[in-house]
Amino acid sequence: MSNLGLYQQMTKWSKKVGGPEKFIALLMGSGYIIGKGTELVVKKAVKIIKKSNKREKQPIKIYTVIANGKSNDDLEFNIGDKYRVLEADGKSILIEKIGDANNPYFVSADYLSSISNFVL
Repeated sequence: MSNLGLYQQMTKWSKKVGGPEKFIALLMGSGYIIGKGTELVVKKAVKIIKKSNKREKQPIKIYTVIANGKSNDDLEFNIGDKYRVLEADGKSILIEKIGDANNPYFVSADYLSSISNFVL
């Protein structure tokens, strides 16, 4: 068994592309393209991850009820009750009423702004 296998393959490839200079240039060029492509993908992924982490680290705001009220789903709010917004999708708001065991609740944004200091 010969230990010249890889050397013989490289010699064949060099002859096919027109010589060792062209073969080395091809290797370096393809390495650069693959490396640059990988770099661009990684930079984009890092940017996306940083953006999502920034969104998640926003401070949690606690809202206070300033008027008594009852929602369409019989959810009662009294003056001084507190809640926080978990998610917002247009006019539908998912809240956690602090101190309530039956959380979470979906409530209208208009209703929340009428009974508390909530602003969408």
